[in-house]
Amino acid sequence: MTTAAMTRRRGLGSRPYLLPLLAVAVVLAFAASLLVGPAAIGLPEIVKAMFGGRADTVALIVGEVRLPRALLGLTIGATLGLAGAALQGFLRNPLAEPGLVGVTASASLGAVLTFYTGLAGLFALALPLGGMAGACAGVILVQGLAGRQTSSMTLILAGIAVTSFAAALTALTLNLAPNPFAALEIMFWLMGSLADRSLEHVWLSAPFMLAGWLLLATLGRPLDALTLGEDAAQTLGFSLHRLRHRLILGVALSVGAATSVAGAIGFVGLIVPHLLRPLVGHRPSALLPASALGGAVLTLSADVAVRLISPGHELKLGVLTALVGAPFFLFLILRLRRQLS
Repeated sequence: MTTAAMTRRRGLGSRPYLLPLLAVAVVLAFAASLLVGPAAIGLPEIVKAMFGGRADTVALIVGEVRLPRALLGLTIGATLGLAGAALQGFLRNPLAEPGLVGVTASASLGAVLTFYTGLAGLFALALPLGGMAGACAGVILVQGLAGRQTSSMTLILAGIAVTSFAAALTALTLNLAPNPFAALEIMFWLMGSLADRSLEHVWLSAPFMLAGWLLLATLGRPLDALTLGEDAAQTLGFSLHRLRHRLILGVALSVGAATSVAGAIGFVGLIVPHLLRPLVGHRPSALLPASALGGAVLTLSADVAVRLISPGHELKLGVLTALVGAPFFLFLILRLRRQLS
């Protein structure tokens, strides 16, 4: 048996049920997202509202409130899981996540500036457009700082620098906000949420997220080769320079679009790859689709949980993922310490 065949058997081949199981979990979480809300609406009514051409109150609630929220939960969760798996594979750093390369902070800054300048009040899509513009600017800056070097450390340091600078500018914007209500609105948005989103947000962000997915999905084989080392990957014919550009562009398009419509939702891209990596034989190419499905399940489930935990005053999605993710992050650090000692 060839080495490649043995590697495939150690991956998803040993657990062929994983992707179908995750796909079923995505469907169930999506259905739960459509069912949970202040108004009690059963599944048959939801199906009729979506496909039966109804034009009543139920159809309005489902089509304008719950469906956009569920679609964004699915696409944003898949984006964060996929981006986290790709970054961890490229950087070979188990603590890497989408915010590491400055995309999340830059997108947040772009959106915050639309609040501060008043553009967010002029038309509904100013906020996501500002977020995507900020993400693009952040990526250009990271690429400029990192230069043409393929060093993972250079990319990490550039991402940290851009993240810190964007966070400082965001704090400055909050400090200079014209009134406390504007500052409060900015703070609430920064916490991350899928509430009060419309289909316009879905149509605006989905093409960018899809383009990012397509780029990240092509990284499977290069990332598998990179597990053997940079020299081995280059010997096998993979250009680390092109790989880095595709990775950064894919993360910028997908995570930038996700952050621009939902705010900062942290730790999904960190938790999901870690939970699924042992189940796919530690193969980056097998982890990418699994993490996309797992991220969708986690985000949809967390969004259902925030509606159930505090129905009267809904908990922000980013707050819940941080409450779950921060202890998990500490657990990873302690486990790495034990492994290195």
